[in-house]
Amino acid sequence: MIPIRDPTRVAAFYAAFAEAPKSLDPAVAYNVSDHAIIGNIFDTLLEYHYLARPYTLIPGLAVAVPQAEPQAGGRVRYHFELRDDLLFQEDPCFARGHPNRSTRQLVAADVAFALARLGDPAVNSPVIEPFSHIVGLRQFGERLQRARRSDARFARLPPHEQYTRVGPIEGVRVVDTLGLDIILAEAYPQLLYWFAMPFSAPIPWEAVAHYDGRDGRPSLADHAVGSGPYRLTLYDKQARIVLERNEQWYGLRHPEWRAPGATYPAVGEARDRAAGLLDPRVVGRPLASIQRIDWRRDKEPIPLFNKFLQGYYDAAGVIRESFDKVIREERLSPEMTALGVRLDKSVIPAIYYIGFNMDDPLVGARGGERSRLLRQAMSLVVDAREYLRLFSNGRGISAQSPLPPGIYGYEASYRNPYRQVDVTRAAALLRQAGYPGGVDPGTGKPLRLTFDSSDTTAQGLLRYRFFVDAWRRLGLDVQIAATTYNQFQQKVREGAYQLFLWGWVADYPDPENFLFLLSSEMARSRSGGPNTANFADPNFDRLFLAMKARGNDAERLALIRQLRTVLERERPWIELFHPEDYTLFHGWLQQVKPTGMAYPTIKYRTIDVAQRAQQRRRWNRPVLWPVYVLLALTLAIAIPGVITFFREQQ
Repeated sequence: MIPIRDPTRVAAFYAAFAEAPKSLDPAVAYNVSDHAIIGNIFDTLLEYHYLARPYTLIPGLAVAVPQAEPQAGGRVRYHFELRDDLLFQEDPCFARGHPNRSTRQLVAADVAFALARLGDPAVNSPVIEPFSHIVGLRQFGERLQRARRSDARFARLPPHEQYTRVGPIEGVRVVDTLGLDIILAEAYPQLLYWFAMPFSAPIPWEAVAHYDGRDGRPSLADHAVGSGPYRLTLYDKQARIVLERNEQWYGLRHPEWRAPGATYPAVGEARDRAAGLLDPRVVGRPLASIQRIDWRRDKEPIPLFNKFLQGYYDAAGVIRESFDKVIREERLSPEMTALGVRLDKSVIPAIYYIGFNMDDPLVGARGGERSRLLRQAMSLVVDAREYLRLFSNGRGISAQSPLPPGIYGYEASYRNPYRQVDVTRAAALLRQAGYPGGVDPGTGKPLRLTFDSSDTTAQGLLRYRFFVDAWRRLGLDVQIAATTYNQFQQKVREGAYQLFLWGWVADYPDPENFLFLLSSEMARSRSGGPNTANFADPNFDRLFLAMKARGNDAERLALIRQLRTVLERERPWIELFHPEDYTLFHGWLQQVKPTGMAYPTIKYRTIDVAQRAQQRRRWNRPVLWPVYVLLALTLAIAIPGVITFFREQQ
């Protein structure tokens, strides 16, 4: 239990985690719980603007966001210039060869080392694919693997020595102490987003060499050494994780730089001012005011939520068991408002959809205009808002295209003509397709389709029945085929399916990361890719490749609109919803804007420690009357025994 008394001189942020982190190694960690921790420990070359939407990159460790520079042969160069006088966090690993040293300067070679680790087959980084746009990265890994297999002495060398002997990566050029060139084989502007993730964060070679799990030292998976605003001071992943503010962080050592990643922003969305996020008292101030981040492990949601209500945690999600008591008509209940609790909603950059297998002869492309009309009709009767109300407590917004809010190309005013519920129009389209009243003229019976599901639970069946009942209004006979997840995947691999329910959460906030799901190159039946609908349209592919290679400008927006029009007509998907995250915060936690993405924001927040201490005392006053009752009962039982004892002694 977190102590009730909280020293007012320490601004600590208290939160809970349910699942233990899998790894603190930035090259490997790839889930939300991992990034919640290492995102505060490792600084990146680029970051996201805290308040701006669509999501916008800003400089982090780099002096500026680099621009693409065309090179010979279709290659593209990005030049990064690091800030001077950057230091790693203090750690014993820096004493290797330097007994009195506890830190050192962060330089361009440290970024090159981090990128080399991504190409190292032994590291097995999950993001090798996007970083393989860097010229020579895969070839570097192949040379490294051959050298290890052929020379046992080489394989025993520390990784940084191995990397040096195998030779540099052709597309990673250390220009000087602070300068670094990244050369791509072709235009891929999305790579800049990956430089805002921990995967590419600079990491000292000393930490990799030192923390190898030998001689009582932890492994790199359990010990993080970065250059971010916080450093790891306690790591018991089964109980408690503590980060302390890193006094070597450039934002604390050099507030005069007013660096974008170390200064509270002065601009944001229009609603940010009304929410107090652009308060003149905080705009332009140096970050980070929170001195300690203290996570306690709480596996069960109900005890966790109760501790939040007692003030032991500063933030919490809304649990299903208490949703109706906490939220009323998509707002906080009066009881929660009276406690000073604030509800913040954020749309997760994700899309859930019903897909058609475009390789299927009945619902797919081979059916031509008839199948297209069928898909359009089925899209017109699915009410996503009602689905959200029934199954998600309304947490989400109806999707009109693959692009969610916050992503460039999303337009709130856009309405997909086939995502507005219209049963009459849908019935007319079915007649035009040759299925009047949903009847298959070949059999004289309702047209039968199959809706495959990997959810065999009773709740899952109810969800699928919702869609089946909507199509039944058109006279269609859609059968649910529920199997195990492995069986479902097998059917997808074999193409033995017609309709399916699926979702996608973005790796990075770019329209390419959603629209590529419908490019023919990514078709599941052709390449095993994430285009499970097997949609293939030459016009879509041409527009997608042009959009993918451009930065965010007017021409890119025009291309996105054209792509959207193709999807409107062809209907490979029935877009359902973009999920929302509901988070509760106590009033003493300020300057909070949920992002919907797994990147660190704690450095932007402030805490009124005195208010929290006062509220904790008020909400957790000890109840003394049971103690008094117990004492009275004890005396009532004990006194006769004492009297008897003295009588016997006499």
